[in-house]
Amino acid sequence: MKKKTYAFIFARGGSKGLPNKNIKKLIDRPLLAHSIFIALSIPRISKVFVSTECEKIRKVARAFGADVIPRPPELAEDETPEWLAWQHAVNW
Repeated sequence: MKKKTYAFIFARGGSKGLPNKNIKKLIDRPLLAHSIFIALSIPRISKVFVSTECEKIRKVARAFGADVIPRPPELAEDETPEWLAWQHAVNW
């Protein structure tokens, strides 16, 4: 049985330093799309998941070939421990 390898990308909509940074264009596509593209280009990765609470990020993620994990807003706050977002994504 062939093992599956998944990539997880965590993208919050609530960035304070640079609002909406994940969907801002960098060169020719949104910043998030670059991460998705790299992950999809690795032959061993069979699926890319984006965990987010933001509808705009969900749309970009889907448009560039990622599956979306709808993250609850309380797991996307500034002070939320990262491991809780990971736990949610893996359990999802």
